[in-house]
Amino acid sequence: MTTTSADVALLADVRNESTAVPARMLIGGNLVEAGGGRRYDVRAPADGKVLASAPDATGSDVESAIGAQLRAGPEWAALAPADRAETVRRLAATAERHAGELAALDSLDTGVPLWMTRADVRTGIQRMRMFADWALRLTGETVPASGTHLSYTEQVPFGAVARIIAYNHPAMFALSKVAAPLVAGNTVILKPSELTPLSALRLGALWADSVPPGVFSVLSGATPAPSIQLVEDPRVRRIAFTGSPRTGRAIQRAAAEHAVKSVSLELGGKNALVVLPDADLDAVVAGAVRGMNLAFAGQSCGSTSRLLVPRRLAGGLVDALAAEFAAVRLGPPELPGAGMGPLITRQHRDRVLDRIAHSRSRAARVVTGGGVPGRLADGFFAEPTLVLEPDPASALATEEIFGPVLTVIPVEDTAQAVTVANSVRFGLSASVYGRDLARTLGVARQMEAGYVWVNDTSTHFPGVPFGGQKDSGVGREESFEELLGYTQPRATSVRRG
Repeated sequence: MTTTSADVALLADVRNESTAVPARMLIGGNLVEAGGGRRYDVRAPADGKVLASAPDATGSDVESAIGAQLRAGPEWAALAPADRAETVRRLAATAERHAGELAALDSLDTGVPLWMTRADVRTGIQRMRMFADWALRLTGETVPASGTHLSYTEQVPFGAVARIIAYNHPAMFALSKVAAPLVAGNTVILKPSELTPLSALRLGALWADSVPPGVFSVLSGATPAPSIQLVEDPRVRRIAFTGSPRTGRAIQRAAAEHAVKSVSLELGGKNALVVLPDADLDAVVAGAVRGMNLAFAGQSCGSTSRLLVPRRLAGGLVDALAAEFAAVRLGPPELPGAGMGPLITRQHRDRVLDRIAHSRSRAARVVTGGGVPGRLADGFFAEPTLVLEPDPASALATEEIFGPVLTVIPVEDTAQAVTVANSVRFGLSASVYGRDLARTLGVARQMEAGYVWVNDTSTHFPGVPFGGQKDSGVGREESFEELLGYTQPRATSVRRG
C-alpha cells in the first residue's frame, strides 16, 4: 500500500500517452471519433488540470452503435455458451496484460491511489473469469406436465444490452459488468461516466480485434444524452445502471415511457455499522475505518457511513476513530504513502463540505476534519471527517453523502440501533459487530439491507450476491444471479408422436 518510483514513472508515462494519443470510441468493431470530431476535456481531480480529452458522442453515434449490436446479435447468441465464455476469457487475458496501464488510467482519472486501482483491476478480471466459468450453468428444466407433451425451458438472451456505469470504480465496472451479459449471449454497449471514461475507452481499443464487430461497443459523452438515448430506444431491451438513486429512478421512468424493459439498478446507500454492547472495540475501529473506503475518499455505495454505538461506548470509540482519521495521508496518486485521494469534482467536494457545515450549524460536533487541506487546494480534496451526533433529520444523518464523512450516532439500546439503522430510505448494506454470535446474527437478520456483514465491513466475495433493498436498487450482481439476470426463460412444449 505504498507508491514506488516505478509507479510514479508509470503514472507519468500514462498521463503523457493520454495527452498525446486521443482516445476513440469502439463502434461496430471500429475505433472512431465522435460525429463532427466532437471532444470534451477530462480533468484530473488531484490537480484540476486537463488530463485528456474524450469523444463526445452524437445521436448518430449512438444509433450506429445500436445498429451494430442488433446486426451482431443473432450470430453471437447462436454461439455455444462455452465459445462465448472463451471469448470473455480472452478479453480478460488482454486486460491482465495491460493491468498496470488500466490501473494508472483510473488512478489519474479518479485520483485514487494506484495500489487501490490495481486491486480494482484485479477484481474486475477475476469476475470476468468467474462469469465465463459459469457459462454452462445457464440451464433449463424439463417439466412433466403432460403425458402427451415434452415441455422444457431454456434461458435465452435479451439481445441488445446497455450497461451504464458510475465514476468511482471505472475499470472494475467496465471489466466485470460487461462479462455476464456477453456470456449470456447478449450484445453490449458500455457507457462509462463522463467524468472517468478513459479506462473504458482503452478497453475498447484493446478488445477491438478480439470480439466480433458490434458485439461490444464503448460510447463516451460529455452529457447524459447518450445514456438517455440508449435508455429510451425500444430496441435496447435490457438496461443496467450503477449510480445515484435519483438517476436510477429517472432511468426507470424513461425506460417505461418507451417500452417494457428489464432494468436493474445498483444505487446508493446510507449504510449502518451497528455496535453491540459486547463488541470487540478494536475490531470496530478497524472495521469502521475500512468500511468508509477512504482510499476512494468515501465515494463508494457500500461505505458504512453511520456508526450506531451504545452511548456509554461512544467516547472511547470517537477518540480512537479521530486518531485513525487524522493519520490518513491525503495526496495525489504519485505521493508515496497516500492513503486517500480527492473527490471527483470541485462541485461535489463543495456539496460534501456544505453538508458538514450545515450539520455543524445544527449542533453536531465535528470531531476531526471538515475542511480542505491547504497544501492540496488545487485539487478536489476534503479531509476525512468524523461527526458526532448529527441532527437525526439532517441530510448528513439520512442521505448518502458520497464522501469521507463518518457520522457517530449514540443509541440507548440495541432496539433503538435497529430502528435508526432501518429508518432511512436506503437498504444496500449493513454491518453488525458483537461477540455473542447468536445475538449478533439475530440483529443482522433485522437489518433492511441486501448485504450484511457480521464482524466485518466492505469485503466482497466471489459469487456472493450484492445489491440493495428499498431505494438502493433492483437486482443482484457479482453472482450467478447477475448472469441469470441477462436471460429470460422460454418454455417449449412438443407433442409426442
